[in-house]
Amino acid sequence: MPTYARLPVTFEKGEGAWLWDTHGKRYLDALSGIGVCGLGHAHPAVATTLSQQGSTLIHTSNLYHIPQQQQLAEALMRLSDMEQAFFTNSGAEACEAAIKVARLYGHNKGIATPTIVVTEGSFHGRTLATLSASGSRKVQAGFEPLVQGFVRAKFNDIDELREIAKNSSDTVAILVEPIQGEGGIRTPDDDYLSAVRKLCDEYGWLMMLDEVQTGICRTGKWFAWQYSDIQPDVVTLAKGLGNGFPIGACLVQGPAANVLQPGNHGSTFGGNPLACSVALTVLETMEKEQLAARAKQLGERIRTNLKQAFADETGVVEIRGKGLMIGVELDRPCGALLKDALGAGLLISIQADKVIRLLPPLIISDEEADEIVTRLKNVVTAFLTQEKTS
Repeated sequence: MPTYARLPVTFEKGEGAWLWDTHGKRYLDALSGIGVCGLGHAHPAVATTLSQQGSTLIHTSNLYHIPQQQQLAEALMRLSDMEQAFFTNSGAEACEAAIKVARLYGHNKGIATPTIVVTEGSFHGRTLATLSASGSRKVQAGFEPLVQGFVRAKFNDIDELREIAKNSSDTVAILVEPIQGEGGIRTPDDDYLSAVRKLCDEYGWLMMLDEVQTGICRTGKWFAWQYSDIQPDVVTLAKGLGNGFPIGACLVQGPAANVLQPGNHGSTFGGNPLACSVALTVLETMEKEQLAARAKQLGERIRTNLKQAFADETGVVEIRGKGLMIGVELDRPCGALLKDALGAGLLISIQADKVIRLLPPLIISDEEADEIVTRLKNVVTAFLTQEKTS
């Protein structure tokens, strides 16, 4: 099906932060498979685990105990201070699980039509429920009728959330990204998540954080909420958890723990031995190599160098983000930069029409970080100059 507007390139191998196309040209990957390959391409530890576990046992089913799944759950609980995990194959499925937790939580409280607050500009997936929860008409258009049970609020607006809380007795949860990724690397005020946590405690809402893109060391901590003095009730993960092997997770604690019981939810492939073994290797490698701290350091380096590089460029509005989740906002639509960057051997993405998104692997060197800045500077300057003269 023609569901992807693919760029004119085909990659055949990768190593670290680099990819090679079928003609032998090398590209610096500043996107890492859309925030997936935090350990880079062809990481030896991941490759070894895939081979060893793949030659031992790939799949049984969740009808039986899976030791690797238990070990992965224990590792995630230790890193997150959550209590339980449900494993999925994707971020959308993890968010679906969170939505089901919230709805069942509401019904258990006697609420007939439990409602979840979501935010404008958000993205939670492309299943019917998650696209309904998302704040983008682009992903919703043509798929009506949407799933009901969501009320929308402005992102980073605690006052609007308070108004919703005062006027809606059916609200049971809020689902929010700590940093909006598809929405353009939008970071909220430093006290936003703390204020949301306080509001949830006051009104008995579940605080549900979509960390599919921000989680697993991407922002300079294991989870982006750890920049705030809070503990969420539900967290969704995917992307960086498997370094390219499909796996997601919905973590719960406190009032959200034990809501789902046998028969309430399930997955044929979710949490199989191969997926969980790979994810365990990813977590162990990131912890051993202290990649959360490294991502924070590299992110600061890239943002500082970008600000210096574009200091005199009026077409660059803002450079923002946390860790290796970076946005460069221009003053005009810049979709054409995708092909321009590709020609320069640099992989990026464009979000919200005007924002260049950088999600490089967490294992890049200082020199590779500087090379991202140099290549992006050249591409953006040429683009803005051409726009002025055309």
